[in-house]
Amino acid sequence: MSGQIHDITLTVNGQEISETVAARVTIADFLRDNLGLTGTRLGCEHGVCGTCTVRIDGVITRGCLVLAVQCAGTRVETIEGVSDTGEIADLQDAFRRRNALQCGFCTPGMLLTAQELLTRAKDSGNVPSREAIREHLSGNYCRCTGYHAIVDAVEAVAQARAGEK
Repeated sequence: MSGQIHDITLTVNGQEISETVAARVTIADFLRDNLGLTGTRLGCEHGVCGTCTVRIDGVITRGCLVLAVQCAGTRVETIEGVSDTGEIADLQDAFRRRNALQCGFCTPGMLLTAQELLTRAKDSGNVPSREAIREHLSGNYCRCTGYHAIVDAVEAVAQARAGEK
């Protein structure tokens, strides 16, 4: 094939996918356009807003900054995947209960980013402070909530996962 088209194989939400993609296609566009996984949103397309957040080999990544061809051989997880497995059910419930999702545009990226923080906190045995939650989520923009409800939701889940009240 020419240098502009590539065959790639990757695992998306636990399913092996083989596709032919143009070299310039981002993983966010690939997920949305080729696979119909529209939970990965496109906002700024400069890696600033966080709406395109996905996990690549377990690490949250801005999907608008990574080419699909760079993901060949990787494991990509989207909001649909972590939601379907139930991994973030408590976090989703807390967002709903605390009205931390408002319009919902930023929510998938917020949830994946919050889950990363909560996983790190669990692994270290610490409950993140409100300041640590704000700092970790600072790369994800929300234009509706003012962040207070989001921080409340993440803090509640962090405390619940740690066995606190």
